[in-house]
Amino acid sequence: MPAQAPYIGRFAPSPTGPLHLGSLATALGSFLDAKVHGGKWLLRIEDIDEGRCDAASVEHILHTLKRHGLNWHGDLWVQSQRHSVYETALKCLSERGLTYPCACTRKEIEEANSRRALGENRVYPGTCRHGMPAGRKARAIRFRCSAEHVKWQDHRLGDFNDDLNRSSGDFVLKRGDGYWAYHLVVVVDDLASKVTHIVRGEDLADTTARQIAVWKALQSGLDAKAVFQPPAYWHLPVILAEDGQKLSKQTGAQAVPEHDPVLNLNTVWQHFGLDKIKATTTKQWLELASPVWANYRA
Repeated sequence: MPAQAPYIGRFAPSPTGPLHLGSLATALGSFLDAKVHGGKWLLRIEDIDEGRCDAASVEHILHTLKRHGLNWHGDLWVQSQRHSVYETALKCLSERGLTYPCACTRKEIEEANSRRALGENRVYPGTCRHGMPAGRKARAIRFRCSAEHVKWQDHRLGDFNDDLNRSSGDFVLKRGDGYWAYHLVVVVDDLASKVTHIVRGEDLADTTARQIAVWKALQSGLDAKAVFQPPAYWHLPVILAEDGQKLSKQTGAQAVPEHDPVLNLNTVWQHFGLDKIKATTTKQWLELASPVWANYRA
């Protein structure tokens, strides 16, 4: 971003359940980073997988954030209300030959990766890159990856040099069932809201190169004055459950307790290796935490 661009951060939870302490840690980190920069902190509900999301979870997330003093700027963004915007972005990419239809099943892709070790990324082999096999119907729309490596820097994890053709292959932008893929909608929304900084959990670090590739593809061909460079990234350490897995809804993480928000803030604060802050209200806690966070990020 140009030096004069105002800091704009965001928190973008998926409402597949109530907010847990791991998500609260990410929300707090991104909120404080915007605060110490005198910037804006936006809130976006990522409910593109509508079959797994529900309105009750949205309300619980909003309530939990407010209860902890994490108040956002501007209107709440809801992805399920923005289908036409994503369709326009996909059309833009497709008209420039940057997407193609794919007929491959998950089983076929797994079979193509059968020699890869357990835990290695599954790479799309490019079966439909030059046209689908005769008689097959499209099951997804894929992004056509460039041969150029994606270079980016994380504030905590350092420099990355990703070859998407080796790490993921051409990836899905829209699924066969009509649902949008995360890599498209997150970039479209970050661009639309002019996000300059993304602070999130390190479990999402390996998605960054794909999102930067889509970001640059959507920006290519525009007048130089209209181009926004990809955001600055900071991937925070995730909170682990007792069994060593990432604390998440899938691993049975419990909702953030309601009774003592200051205690909750200190719990996730200490997860970052920072000393407990003595405060009686969330407002006081956040004010005391801000200069500490400024030193922490430095």
